[in-house]
Amino acid sequence: MKRRSNARLCIIVLMIAMAALCAACTRAETPDGNAPIGDDPGSNAGQPDTNPSPVHDNNQSGNMEEPTGNTEESSGEAPGDDAQPPAQEGGATNQPHGEAEADRILSAMQVEDKLGQLLLVGMEGEQMNEQTAAMIREEHIGGLILYGPNVVSAAQTAALTRSLQEANQDNPLPLWISVDEEGGRVSRLPDAIGKLPAAREIGGAEDPAWTRRLGAALGQTLGALGLNMDFAPVLDVDSNPDNPVIGDRSYGTDPDEVAAQGIAMMEGLHEAGVAAVVKHFPGHGDTATDSHLGLPVLTHDMDRLRRVELAPFARAIAQGADAVMVAHLLLPALDDTYPSSLSPRIIGELLREDMGFEGVVITDDMTMGAIGQYGEIGEAAVQALIAGADLVLVGHGAELQRQVLAALEQAYADGTLTDAMLEDKLKRIIALKQNYARTGVAPAADPDTEALAERLRAALATRDAAVD
Repeated sequence: MKRRSNARLCIIVLMIAMAALCAACTRAETPDGNAPIGDDPGSNAGQPDTNPSPVHDNNQSGNMEEPTGNTEESSGEAPGDDAQPPAQEGGATNQPHGEAEADRILSAMQVEDKLGQLLLVGMEGEQMNEQTAAMIREEHIGGLILYGPNVVSAAQTAALTRSLQEANQDNPLPLWISVDEEGGRVSRLPDAIGKLPAAREIGGAEDPAWTRRLGAALGQTLGALGLNMDFAPVLDVDSNPDNPVIGDRSYGTDPDEVAAQGIAMMEGLHEAGVAAVVKHFPGHGDTATDSHLGLPVLTHDMDRLRRVELAPFARAIAQGADAVMVAHLLLPALDDTYPSSLSPRIIGELLREDMGFEGVVITDDMTMGAIGQYGEIGEAAVQALIAGADLVLVGHGAELQRQVLAALEQAYADGTLTDAMLEDKLKRIIALKQNYARTGVAPAADPDTEALAERLRAALATRDAAVD
């Protein structure tokens, strides 16, 4: 009996040793002891994550840093489940990912493709038309902006954004589909969904945590409609009661409060995966001229500008702003010749060098009256790009859009726009699209309008609940 027991014990020890040897061999054949790469054709093992969190590379430098959330401006709340991008339908996305992928895309682009990516255009109607389809398929434009007449209902808007992205499906870079959605009197959301209050009312609550929740709810709503860029928040300080264009679009009269509220809204949009474009740099609050009609002039010295107008932008940049809209206004303290949107001193020196902004610079609409005195629109667009802008917005007029494209092509042909300039701009644009342009995963064919409306109502009600 003892010999049989010893034999059984030897067999057990031998089996354990063989099992250990097999496990060691398996680990030697696969990296880090994981399943062999390539066994599953659909596996992402060993590959970059192609669906990154919308918390992103805030400084566009390649260092994937998340906002800490514990700064003075931040709400201090970690994104919850309800702050995630809305579920969307569709197949594989054409979203680029990572520096290596960005370099691959850039190296494969023709000059015409690169020039097209520098342009955001408006369109006519509630459905994609032939002119817009041609701009997408043939000119490879960077994206579109939708205005009130383009947005009628949730279902119509989702169908429109879906069709725009489908027209772009052969392009490795998805389209920006943007809106001006500030709340209050500047809102593009369908009436049935509702809108946020004006910034002045939001700022009056002095509750950045609430503002951040509103931003997240707004971003989720935009994403459900296929919109991936919002020209908001407004960081202008409301310092002139005669201002015809800002007023209640500002979060208030105090630069610190404007910064805190604007940053909270920006962070909420970011949580929901929507690009937030802070505006109107370098500050449109203390002007008495509407730049849609004429050229505003801001006569303050640099000390005042840094204390008031520039302060919210400086803090937003420090907190992760990665897209800035530059206004059409004259700042004689820095440049008495060109408006901000066309000025190398204001974009290149002030915004990029002095304030350290490394993200995407977008012009205000080049069809506005303030630009008319600076030559043809094509010439002005080229000047904006030379000054340091990355994207030129041409919101109205198919013929004007074609003129801008022709001017960009001519500027490249004569060496005014160089390969190095295009590469710098495209790297910033691609990096921003990697973070936010999730399209290719289409919005639902028939979004639940009531659910979208309830999301905004629920976010608004969190303030009342906190007060109670």
